[in-house]
Amino acid sequence: MNDQIVTDKNESTPFFSGVRAAAIRILSRFERSDAYLDKLIEREFSHGELSAKDRALLTELINGVIRWRWKLDWGLTGFYHGDYLKCLNIVKNAMRVAFYQIMFLKKIPDYAAINESVEVVKKLQGEKTAGIVNGVLRNLARNLDNIRYPKRENDPIYYLSVMESHPRWLVRRWVDQFGEESAEVILQANNRRPYVPVRINTLKTTVDEVEAFFHEEDLRYIKSDYTDRSYILKSPRMDITQTELFKSGKITIQDPSATMAAMLAQPKPGMNVIDLCAAPGGKSFMLAEQMQNDGNVVAIDKYESKLRFIESGKSRMGYNIITPFAADAEKLDIENPADLVFADVPCSGLGTLSKKPDIKWKRERDDLYTLSKIQREIMSNAAKLLRSGGVFVYSTCTIEPEENMENVNWFLENFPEFEIDPAEKYLPEKVCKDGVMQTFQHIHYIDGAFAARFVKK
Repeated sequence: MNDQIVTDKNESTPFFSGVRAAAIRILSRFERSDAYLDKLIEREFSHGELSAKDRALLTELINGVIRWRWKLDWGLTGFYHGDYLKCLNIVKNAMRVAFYQIMFLKKIPDYAAINESVEVVKKLQGEKTAGIVNGVLRNLARNLDNIRYPKRENDPIYYLSVMESHPRWLVRRWVDQFGEESAEVILQANNRRPYVPVRINTLKTTVDEVEAFFHEEDLRYIKSDYTDRSYILKSPRMDITQTELFKSGKITIQDPSATMAAMLAQPKPGMNVIDLCAAPGGKSFMLAEQMQNDGNVVAIDKYESKLRFIESGKSRMGYNIITPFAADAEKLDIENPADLVFADVPCSGLGTLSKKPDIKWKRERDDLYTLSKIQREIMSNAAKLLRSGGVFVYSTCTIEPEENMENVNWFLENFPEFEIDPAEKYLPEKVCKDGVMQTFQHIHYIDGAFAARFVKK
């Protein structure tokens, strides 16, 4: 019996009832598809059968297992009698879900974590396999402190790969780039449970109203050090998107790094603006807000199906100057040159691993070079869309030089009619260096991101 048959046959049966069973099912589907975790979780939530508490636990289990997969597998491999890697995915994921709870969720009793995973395996694979799984998990629970991990002195790269659960190529890359000590801190920052970043919509509300709401709901928050529009919510007890404050468009979810990239654009009321890679629309919204809802923002995305996110967001937040439009950012042509072109280009996303841990397992080393070519095509086209004196802002959510500063240098060399307008003029100096914005997840406690502002002479 193979995984495809097991999961497809039983996904809608009682075998998969309950939060932990749903986590096992989603993790198994993730491993056999190209889908990203957030889409699979969103699909599960769309059924509307889970309480807020169950949604939170499901998200914790799925993201936690993916975040720590290599470390979990190291322990399971050591205690499994036989070849753990040859287990069916459904069995491996049942053990991972239980082991994650044993290792990281101390408020959940070990027996509760183990029993549900054993029951799922029993119903799908029978008593014998369930008995093996039960024995492995109970043995691990008793011997957490006796797991023998790799030794740093033997192979620092391998040690960090296992202990911080990152692909070896990525660990080696960051050790070469930042040094072993800083690389380890980056890996640890990626493994933090994500915060909820909130930005206020200054066209609809005030700082006082938003902070009063946080206090009323007893939400722990930190005001951003980098922008007075942004807050960091620490482990909120509620889904902030279900609050009236969010539904009425007074707040939105946006990382301060993304807010600052849009702030670097400095759009003015009445401008003609193009956002080249806009979906789901967060930066288009910030651009429109800075323009006081006066002017025109054409929000471009290659995939028409994604335009609905821009439509719903602009309606919720009241930005009526945004026009969603399906087009290829590499080939878009317009009659009237724009005052401002913003391009938050497709990138590796390696600055966002705290929120999107699945990215580290989907990315490969060669992706950086493939993406860099796409990014340069978009930059080249952006240059053609601007009037003289216009502004082009290039933005990513990664910390990789091939996608960031190397592209800036390439652009300046190939388009001498442009020059850098220093980011330090518009943003806090602590997020700027050499005229560009660069944030790091381990230094600034926000997403690792990059933005550069060019002016067409």
